[in-house]
Amino acid sequence: LISLVVCSTCLKDLGYSTFNCDVDVMKRSKVPPKSVHSLRYADIDIIAAIGDSITAANGAGADPNDPVAVLIQYRGLAFSMGGDSTLEQHVTLTNILKKFNPSLFGYSMGTGSANVWQTARLNAAVPGAVSGDLVGQANDLVRRIKEHPDVEIINKWKLVHIFIGGNDLCAWCDHQDTEAPEQFRDNIRAAVRILQEHLPKTVVVLTGILDFSLLRRVDVNSKFCKTLHRDECPCEVNSKVSDQALHDASFQYMQREQELQDSGEFDTTDDFTLVVQPFFEGLTDVPRLPNGDPDLTLFAPDCFHFSQYGHAMVAKNLWNNLNEPVGAKARTAELTNTEIPLVCPDKV
Repeated sequence: LISLVVCSTCLKDLGYSTFNCDVDVMKRSKVPPKSVHSLRYADIDIIAAIGDSITAANGAGADPNDPVAVLIQYRGLAFSMGGDSTLEQHVTLTNILKKFNPSLFGYSMGTGSANVWQTARLNAAVPGAVSGDLVGQANDLVRRIKEHPDVEIINKWKLVHIFIGGNDLCAWCDHQDTEAPEQFRDNIRAAVRILQEHLPKTVVVLTGILDFSLLRRVDVNSKFCKTLHRDECPCEVNSKVSDQALHDASFQYMQREQELQDSGEFDTTDDFTLVVQPFFEGLTDVPRLPNGDPDLTLFAPDCFHFSQYGHAMVAKNLWNNLNEPVGAKARTAELTNTEIPLVCPDKV
């Protein structure tokens, strides 16, 4: 059953109350796998992330009429790392994985910045980060994992999620050298190499960037959001940058991310891999209400970050994309249809 919460005292959210898969696919491997290609979800003991304000979940729990609350990092609601409540109340990758392994470690709780362990844990994402900051975050994440007394770095399987690129694209039009698609790719590569060198038994999940030209359709009727975006995303509000140019830059970023996976450079050992989840790639319009207006319930008050409902919808698409084989993954997210279920892993 799907739980869609709408009330006068709480924010809209999405949960699944009856997500149960075949017991054979939900249990741990009888023998801990040595190969990432034999990994079950229940074998994943540690979840971590690097990224920007989306992974920090800025504004996710903000009241729609409180734009100042966008400054608050609601890490416990983040689509990848959020561990507040349960899957029955709020969909996140973490809350789904907890169904397979209740002892999952590393996810975020509550609100707070990256340097507050009680909140962030292994969520090293920093608001405002660009891809060039990922190396520092990767080193910080490795340090956190190595220094924590309860983490068995050698024997425990880890999932590290990366989502980055929004701030790169927002600065791209003014800095086409430092924010070039190739530099974007190389920045991510450098960070993943650090993870590869220091974190055995790791799956890196890279959620592909979305088309930032679509932001112009989100804030089309909101002078307030357009004003905010002058600081949040200068290229989006720059009238000299055409929709096509912003779309093309976004797509080139997507292609460079795909190159990292397809190169095979992170498949040189059995205990490490990088997999791109491209479900944002094919979006050609923003989610809309039946009357044709943009569905702003998916967004925080700044029309830029995701609301907690938006995080839940993104998490559902991420999970379903994860369960599709490489080379046959859906490339168009479904961000309006709550009836689409969470899929179960294929038994074969």
